[in-house]
Amino acid sequence: MKKTKAAKEWFKEGYLSNTMEPGSDEAIKAYKKSIELDDTFAEAYVNLGFIYLQKESYEKAVECFSKVVELEPNNPEAYNNLGYSYEKLDRLGSAKQMYEKALKLNPRNLEALIDLAHVAELRGEYRAAVEHYNKAIEMDPKATAPLFCLAVLYDRYDMFDEAMEYYQRVLKLDPNYIKAIFNLGNLYAIHDGSYKDAIGAFKQVIKLNPDNAEAWNNLGSIYEEMKKYKEAAFAYQKSLSLNSFQEEAHFNLAQIEYLKYQSGPDKSKKEKVMQRLNFVLSLNPRHKMASQLIKKLKRQKS
Repeated sequence: MKKTKAAKEWFKEGYLSNTMEPGSDEAIKAYKKSIELDDTFAEAYVNLGFIYLQKESYEKAVECFSKVVELEPNNPEAYNNLGYSYEKLDRLGSAKQMYEKALKLNPRNLEALIDLAHVAELRGEYRAAVEHYNKAIEMDPKATAPLFCLAVLYDRYDMFDEAMEYYQRVLKLDPNYIKAIFNLGNLYAIHDGSYKDAIGAFKQVIKLNPDNAEAWNNLGSIYEEMKKYKEAAFAYQKSLSLNSFQEEAHFNLAQIEYLKYQSGPDKSKKEKVMQRLNFVLSLNPRHKMASQLIKKLKRQKS
């Protein structure tokens, strides 16, 4: 009894340490001490396993969740967690087996069904993935996760009409689902040619999340396609103010600055473009278009 009580005390200490500083060494030590005192303390293994997942120590996570499965063989969540750990190690066959066990224990386990679909995707099994996602949608028609995952799958396979339909179905259930709005914006711009709808989508993303650097960059790209260079430059600058290490946004802005230089060549404009292009090459030395534009600038006299 004393050991069990002490194990619970160490567990509480681990929980508090992890709450104050997620993934801290103190939390790990406390959970390990709890397990040392009571090696049947499943909850301590679970919490330690999640810390290892957070730290990308997937082999250790597998050890923890395998112990939970041993202690709680009828717990579907234990198999889901172990399956996910195997998935992160790219052991897809083992992951699939764990998800199937979770689903066998609870045939209405939506998480396991979605996870099975995702593993099928990773294994290149398109039909199986679609089948699992559709089963998940039938199981819970109001769940956005399987609808979004199926939309992304269709998107990846260039089935753009189907992808749009499912993104829109997600948004009917949750009008503020940012990832669905963002992906729809890309489809409108790239595959539908509807710049107005694309701009509306990215502006909505920015309204919901003003710090979304990628949305600002994509908005800039659309304005640039429309030859609205002032608006494009503003969007790229806003994107870079949020994340200054974006290769694409820097190059896009350099191209607009180059157009300004061509309209009124002077040394300061040229140096500004060169500086930005050199920064692009510092991020990606193989950026051919940046290298070509630098060569072009060097041949031109201010």
